Amino acid sequence: MAALPVYRWRLAPDGYATRRQLRAQGLRPGGQAVAAQLERPRRRRGPLVAYLYRIDRAKPVRPMTAARWAALAKANAARRRCPACRRDAGYVIPASLGTCTTCAFPDPDGSERSH
Repeated sequence: MAALPVYRWRLAPDGYATRRQLRAQGLRPGGQAVAAQLERPRRRRGPLVAYLYRIDRAKPVRPMTAARWAALAKANAARRRCPACRRDAGYVIPASLGTCTTCAFPDPDGSERSH
């Protein structure tokens, strides 16, 4: 197995890009293997590593279909629904709480706040 070429941070040659850089250009890796890596040294820990892909082998991003849009909308709606009271909270429920703030922090006097 051949070792990947390693470049220092911001010194990669032209023709390589990270996943985010590819996405900004409307591209995706398209099944190609990692072509190289960037390393940014840090003082007390191991280096930060970013994987690079060849731009000439990248493929265009697949377009969103109506079914994909519908699935994404359904998933986002599920993230807004409180599992305790089953209401739409109006915001994405924090994973740290697991419920809406009304259910997570009920009023001590027993009166219910509106969502």
